[in-house]
Amino acid sequence: MSVIPKRRRRKAEINIVPLVDVLVVLIFFFLVSMQFRNLTMLNLTLPRIESAGREEPTDSVQIGVDVEGQYFLNGQPIEEGPLVERIEEVSRLSPDTPVIIMADENSLLRKVTFVMDTCRKAGLEKVRLQAR
Repeated sequence: MSVIPKRRRRKAEINIVPLVDVLVVLIFFFLVSMQFRNLTMLNLTLPRIESAGREEPTDSVQIGVDVEGQYFLNGQPIEEGPLVERIEEVSRLSPDTPVIIMADENSLLRKVTFVMDTCRKAGLEKVRLQAR
């Protein structure tokens, strides 16, 4: 009777390198496709502008105008008189501050042009309209 030599079995192992590769790709995909939004935004339906470029978020003054014509300064309701005073104060402190006007698509054009005109009279030249 001949003796059959015992074969050594390799230990079972799990190769985690492909798993890590897949996880890195998934994390990268989710980070790229995530939309970062400002959660303190007003409930406005912004008009769509096809030719608008993307604006990078910066330290800016945000002025909102809703459907009823109510003004909002950085998310807080404000009346017309104090709004003018705050715009002039911002202009005195930093005339290069960008102003972003967010107006509902059904708001009065008179209200939006008032805000734009007030900013330009105060010396703020970087006035932009926010759109979708």
